[in-house]
Amino acid sequence: MSLVKFSNQYPSIIDRFFDNDAFDWSNRNYSATNTTLPSVNIKEDEDSFKVEVAAPGFDKKDFEIELNNNVLTVSSEKKVENETKENEQYTKREFSYQSFSRSFTLPITVEREKISAKYDKGILNIVFPKKEEAKPKPIRQIKIS
Repeated sequence: MSLVKFSNQYPSIIDRFFDNDAFDWSNRNYSATNTTLPSVNIKEDEDSFKVEVAAPGFDKKDFEIELNNNVLTVSSEKKVENETKENEQYTKREFSYQSFSRSFTLPITVEREKISAKYDKGILNIVFPKKEEAKPKPIRQIKIS
């Protein structure tokens, strides 16, 4: 008797369900210290680039944003310590510590001096205005002589 490998050309609904990113256990969303990295959205319009960093539960004072040459680094470290009262015993106590660091290489078309950041409702918004020469120019008709 021989074993025959079953081959299904059409993936089932179950197969597609488990291919979802929710079941991606790779190291893609973890830093070198095994802390979860916040998700980001990067947008571009005519005037600027925008980065949205999802970091709910933080305060604006928890973030540090540094620009070194053309690399912008967003980092945060948050430690929550609950005070223990005298003569108080606990059976279980969990530490609360969150940290991350994400870096982005900026294009040379960014106005470095005009970068701004705002933290609102769990989202850190960073705006990188474009230099004037990088903005799209209107169409110009050229006369033929």
